[in-house]
Amino acid sequence: MNTPFIYLDYNASTPIDPRVVDIMFPFLTNHYGNPSSINTQGIKAKEAIEKARKQVANLIGAAPQEIIFTSGGTESNNYAIIGAALAHKTKGNHIITSSIEHPAVLEVCKHLENQGFKITYVDVDKNGIVDINQIEKAISPETILISIMHANNEIGSIQPTQEIGEIAKKHNVIFHTDAAQSIGKVITNVADLNVDLLTIAGHKFYAPKGIGALYIKNGTSLQKLMHGASHEFNKRPGTENTMYIAGLGKASEIAYQEFEINTTQMQIMRNYLLEQLNSLNLDTIINGDLQKTLPNTLNISFRNIDANAVIFSIRNEIALSAGSACHSGATNLSNILKSTLSDYEYAKGTFRFSVGKNTTKQEIDRAIHILSKAFTKHQTI
Repeated sequence: MNTPFIYLDYNASTPIDPRVVDIMFPFLTNHYGNPSSINTQGIKAKEAIEKARKQVANLIGAAPQEIIFTSGGTESNNYAIIGAALAHKTKGNHIITSSIEHPAVLEVCKHLENQGFKITYVDVDKNGIVDINQIEKAISPETILISIMHANNEIGSIQPTQEIGEIAKKHNVIFHTDAAQSIGKVITNVADLNVDLLTIAGHKFYAPKGIGALYIKNGTSLQKLMHGASHEFNKRPGTENTMYIAGLGKASEIAYQEFEINTTQMQIMRNYLLEQLNSLNLDTIINGDLQKTLPNTLNISFRNIDANAVIFSIRNEIALSAGSACHSGATNLSNILKSTLSDYEYAKGTFRFSVGKNTTKQEIDRAIHILSKAFTKHQTI
């Protein structure tokens, strides 16, 4: 009998919730109309999209007309940052972000630097948290946008978004947050977070890949990145992907209704995983403050363990992520680990474990058994 595969890489991507599949399937078979058409099929598609818009809006405490659908988190980040930069370039050309953002933000900022914009990259402390005083000090009369992620994808550190938003408002600066990792894991209410723009990625909370959303606060101006017909309130042209939008809506509804039970379960499993890893009595460092991180995320470094070798050796049994990339014998740390990992002797042995709402103790127990043998085999000294 084959042993079931153990998935501990939910920050990379989640499986699609079966209830989401059920909602999507009719749009693959029977409800094939164009949402812009006024025939019966088109009306059904349009109704499904507007229902999903309300479901997404409800999840984050927004108005439905403040939600536009995109192809995912990367497009939402591009639209938020480039759209804001181009719409407000007559005011200034300065953008503030952090050094630990996802490439979907950092690469956009690099692109804008090549277009003449000035970017300030604020560093983080040993727990992966930005210093709000550094952000305020960086603001100048030319500052038009602040983009700071809500929660980090690697160590799960949750940023002081509310306070950053207050600073942005005080200085009349637009504030965007990439909430791809935090949706469904921590409360993500746009009013509480003081944001003007917020990115959502479906495949991070049990919806399909290839669908996302961008919250655009009423009154926030963005320049369109694509041009065509007047879909999505004339902000994002192109015939809507009805099936995936319906799926995102259902996933949002589930995340809202089952928030407490899911987040509690994830935190219990994350803490149990840490207990079991500690029982191996290995020399470890936890990256980040577990009191200020996502409830499902554990980033831990093992001294004298080759994480990439371990993960490769167990790839058919367990899915998880390494925290560093090794090329030609050198260990290349991510920006977040450069800031949080105090002893580089642990760098090569960094793992990101991320549990999901359906992770069980039995899966973790099996994972520990497999990992224990792999750790012994792949010690570096």
